[in-house]
Amino acid sequence: MSERHDNTRRVIEVGESDLPLHCPMPGDTAWCSHPRVFLAVEEKGESLCPYCGTRYKLKGWTGRPRHGH
Repeated sequence: MSERHDNTRRVIEVGESDLPLHCPMPGDTAWCSHPRVFLAVEEKGESLCPYCGTRYKLKGWTGRPRHGH
């Protein structure tokens, strides 16, 4: 049985300058704990990393998807 790190309660607020968002983020102490995975935080205003359970929330999200226009 594999153990999961207890990051399920970890929440990181990110801004548009962090997009495209990936986990782990640069400078994160867990930068080498799992493969880099890109997260679509723009669609729902938040996203959960499938590897470590970190939840990312987009600052200023209005409830509508953002488009890269």
